[in-house]
Amino acid sequence: MSGRRGPFRSFAISLIQIITIICQVLTEEPRFAEPIPNVTVALGRDASLPCVVEHLGTYKVAWIHIDRQMILTIHRHVITRLARFSVSHDNAMTWLLHVSQVQQEDRGYYMCQVNTNPMISQVGYLQVVVPPNILDEESTQSVVAVRENQNTSLVCKADGFPTPKIMWRREDGQPISVDRRKKVTVYEGDTLSLQRISRTEMGAYLCIATNAVPPSVSKRIIVDVEFSPMIWVPNQLVGAPAGTDVTVDCHTEAHPRAISYWVYDNVMVLPTKKYAINTEENSYRAHMKLTVRNLQGGDFGNYRCISKNSLGETEGSIRLYEIPMPSTSPKATEMKSNANKETTRRVNASRATQRDAVTERPSVVRAQLDRAPDRAHVYRAPHPHHASGTRSLQCWRQSFLAIVILVQIDILTDFVICF
Repeated sequence: MSGRRGPFRSFAISLIQIITIICQVLTEEPRFAEPIPNVTVALGRDASLPCVVEHLGTYKVAWIHIDRQMILTIHRHVITRLARFSVSHDNAMTWLLHVSQVQQEDRGYYMCQVNTNPMISQVGYLQVVVPPNILDEESTQSVVAVRENQNTSLVCKADGFPTPKIMWRREDGQPISVDRRKKVTVYEGDTLSLQRISRTEMGAYLCIATNAVPPSVSKRIIVDVEFSPMIWVPNQLVGAPAGTDVTVDCHTEAHPRAISYWVYDNVMVLPTKKYAINTEENSYRAHMKLTVRNLQGGDFGNYRCISKNSLGETEGSIRLYEIPMPSTSPKATEMKSNANKETTRRVNASRATQRDAVTERPSVVRAQLDRAPDRAHVYRAPHPHHASGTRSLQCWRQSFLAIVILVQIDILTDFVICF
């Protein structure tokens, strides 16, 4: 009998152990397998919070919004009347709370609760981030007008979550003057103070709000610096020959935009075939040009450029005078060459004349001496004494003429040598 009882006892003990284990499993209390993660979602997006429970058994899971003290769901049922909340179960251990089109009021702590005794629960946080938004009603208007050398402040307010950071930049990339002591490319702060503003600080300023949640937003504020006109003239005295075209110009600065025109002889100059008027504008600057075509005597005189706006008027003056038309003179080398040729020609002619005088005049004298006296016109004395006297007188005359001829030849020879 004892031998038979041994195997039976062993079987009974094993059966009891199995039943005990089954009872322990069936009677094990629920527990959370993992914590609820903190979830961050942008405004208007969808979000889900998971709650993982082991050994739930017949117990129920509920979701509660702690900040609102509002029960959202129990088991598979939605309790709240907000249609944006729902719950799902994956038939295992995970219970998901869904929030669609999240709003800022959905931000806060959410509790996953199991109705054990005592109750068990865990909490997760839903963070709702909001892109920045500039508040126009609390910010400076889009256009600001201020007189030069006065002070002004630009204000830019924005909301969002996290709190946005405000930065200022100039649209043209120029630096911003801070307290007239330093210049910066970017200024941080919701208020930008401009002290004793100048015309160079005129332009568009950008207020940029960012909080690391896209997209960043900006507002454009135009600052108009108002001042009366001023003019400067590059050339106040301009000369040009008659019959040519000439251009005179003036540079002006003014804001608000000025009315600019030309006046000559107290009459406004209008565009005609005689006058061409051109004005180039850039911001508060303008470049005025007046071209006078085919200058005549009546075109010379005083021209005035005038600029005026609501704050004042100013003018510049330019005197246009006549200069002679440049003439083309002969080349110096040609003049020298012609002069040399003419001088040489004159010297040669003079020398030829002198040679002719030297050679021709003695020949004439000789011809007169050699000419035989005409017998018909020679008086012959009948007396011998008279004939002898006559012959002596002729010899004296011939000797005197020879001396005179030799003296003239000597003088002419010296004269030729001198030249």
